[in-house]
Amino acid sequence: QADLEESGGASVQAGGTLRLSCAASIQHFSSHAVAWFRRAPGKEKEFVAFSSFSVEYADSVKGRFTISRANAKNELALQMNSLKPEDTAVYYCAAKVGFGSRSPFEYKYWGQGTQVTVSS
Repeated sequence: QADLEESGGASVQAGGTLRLSCAASIQHFSSHAVAWFRRAPGKEKEFVAFSSFSVEYADSVKGRFTISRANAKNELALQMNSLKPEDTAVYYCAAKVGFGSRSPFEYKYWGQGTQVTVSS
């Protein structure tokens, strides 16, 4: 069983909404910072949002995306509104002990990714 498993990816029209979910099988989930990253075709993996002692968002998604977590259920979610074609990517959830970070290299646990495609 994977440590993290994403779901909810789909193809949508621009302006649409999607909710991604991530189920975690990590012990002491509540003590971990959790994050969403994405990788667009031909590009590096980029930070989207994290939730730990604080919540941060990439400027490109601020005001449109919301990260949330349910520690009792070991779940993480990403609500995505007003989707744009440039949001098209494989989305990954990630976790690390301690504080959140915008660097993917600091995260120990990763899911396999879920595809989000936004058409104009």
